[in-house]
Amino acid sequence: MIQTIIVIAGLLFSLTASAETKEGLKETNKIQPLPRDLEIQLALSALPPQLRDNATVYVLSIDKGFEVARKGTNGFHTFVARTGDDAMQGAWPLTKYREDILYPVSFDSAGANANMRSFFDIAEMQAKGTQPEELKRLIQERYKTGYYKAPELAGCSYMLSPILRTYVNPDENDNVVTASVPHVMCYAPNVSTKEIGVTPTPEQLRDFSQHGHWLQTPSPFVIHYGPHGYLVHINGVAERAAIDKEYEEMLARLCKIKDVWCLPKELKPSLGAQTKPKEHMRGSAVGAK
Repeated sequence: MIQTIIVIAGLLFSLTASAETKEGLKETNKIQPLPRDLEIQLALSALPPQLRDNATVYVLSIDKGFEVARKGTNGFHTFVARTGDDAMQGAWPLTKYREDILYPVSFDSAGANANMRSFFDIAEMQAKGTQPEELKRLIQERYKTGYYKAPELAGCSYMLSPILRTYVNPDENDNVVTASVPHVMCYAPNVSTKEIGVTPTPEQLRDFSQHGHWLQTPSPFVIHYGPHGYLVHINGVAERAAIDKEYEEMLARLCKIKDVWCLPKELKPSLGAQTKPKEHMRGSAVGAK
């Protein structure tokens, strides 16, 4: 009788411990949500002004993934990814979900039916408790098998936000950077760098990684070669300065939440300052869309 009680108690303890462990693992996949109004503003900052009012906006539910905050009518979709598709690049292991990624991105109808799908699957699986290594394996397998289709029409993904924190060169490693790098990505399925003829130099990548900008404006270049490739066009100095100025208060709010969401000092816009913009570009590195 005593042995039976001991066995039952042991089983109960094991089941309880297992449940607590699974719950604990699920909790490690959660991220601290942004204030809702700030998340919506940040998401809309990815779009040019004329597209913001009628775009569909999503916010991230830590228990479900992305959900509609406002239904739009113009065919554009915008949101802030906290684990982006670039985390699925390369062979390096995704051992944890970072708390500090900010990836404001938008898609037109063509992109929403193709490239956007992986972002939503990533967010949903993360919310359900899928571990990072397994999630990356699943998403990479879906890309490899053609589960995610290329856009059927020409179009563009806008990433015009004044702030981006994501991986510098995810094809190689998991280094991240915070930068102001407004840009537009046009769908370029199976277009290679060789065909385009340009690529960021090692020196440019180093400047971007260390300082959050490039010293020279790059020509358009290709990232994510394959069915889901993009031709990246970096905004000019005047356009970037105007975007930074427009979103000074939003940038200040983000900076108060996390130190790593503060733009590098030389890139940070000065409230009310009338200084001339520095003659350099805050560029995007290969893979850091």
